[in-house]
Amino acid sequence: MKPEIKIEQPKLSPYKEIIDGWLEDDRKAKKKQRHTAQRVFDRLKQEVAGFECSYRTTAKYVKAKKEAMYRTGKSALPLEHKAGEAQVDFGSADFYENSRLYSGKYLNLSFPSSNAGYIQLFKGENLECLLEGLVAIFKRMGGVPQRIWFDNTSTIVTKVLKEGHRDLTEKFLRFKEHYGFTAVFCNPDAGNEKGNVENKVGYHRRNMLVPIPEVKDLEIYNRYLLKKSEEDHNRAHYRYDQSIAERHKEDLKSCCLCQRQNSIVHVMKFTA
Repeated sequence: MKPEIKIEQPKLSPYKEIIDGWLEDDRKAKKKQRHTAQRVFDRLKQEVAGFECSYRTTAKYVKAKKEAMYRTGKSALPLEHKAGEAQVDFGSADFYENSRLYSGKYLNLSFPSSNAGYIQLFKGENLECLLEGLVAIFKRMGGVPQRIWFDNTSTIVTKVLKEGHRDLTEKFLRFKEHYGFTAVFCNPDAGNEKGNVENKVGYHRRNMLVPIPEVKDLEIYNRYLLKKSEEDHNRAHYRYDQSIAERHKEDLKSCCLCQRQNSIVHVMKFTA
C-alpha cells in the first residue's frame, strides 16, 4: 500500500496526482536522477496550465511525500578559482534514444568563478566522448579556457609522477597542444580540488536530465543541452549580486579565442 500523505493544501490538491506520478516514476531512476522539490515546482509551472501554487507549498508536500517513500541525499560546498579557469568531470544518467534505454554518461565543464556550466550527454566515458564534448563546448563559447582541471583518469594520464607531474596519453597530449590550454590534475584522493564541477554534476542531472530524457538523435539533443546551459546562466549567482552570465563574461575574456572557427580540426583526428 502506498503511504498516505495527510497535509491540508487545497490549492495543491488538483496537482498532487501529477506530483505523485513523477515521484513514483523516480523509483525506477537512479537516486541522483530523481526530482527535487525545485524541479517539481519548475515542471508544474512550465507544463501544467493554471498552476499558481507557491514554491513553499509545493516543497512542503514533496518533502512529506519523499519522507514517506525514502530518505533524501546531501549537498556539498563550492570551491573558488580565478576567472577563466575551468573544471571537467563526468556524471552518470540514464536516457532513452529511440525507445532504447542507455546507462549514459554526461560531460560537465564548469567555471568556478562565475558558476557557469556546460553539459553534453554520451553513451560512454571514453577519450572520444571527452574530446568530442570539449570541442562542442569550445565552439559554442567561441573560446578555450587557459587552464582546465581534470581527474587522473587512465584515458588521459598514464602515470602520476613526483612533484605534480603526469605522463599523458598521446591522443590527449595532441588535443591539449592543438587547443593550447594547460591541463591541471587533482592530487590522488583529493577530488575536492575541483568541487565546483562536482556540484555542477548534480545540478545538471537534477535540472536538465530529470525526468529521464527521451531523444531521437543524441547529436541534436546535445545542441539543445548547450542552449539550455547558456539559458541557465541568466539566473542569479548564489553568492554575488550579479547573474552568472555577467560573471561569465570575465571567464570568456580570459579564454583563448577560437579566431579560426572554420579551421577547428574534427575530434576524430585525435581519437583515430
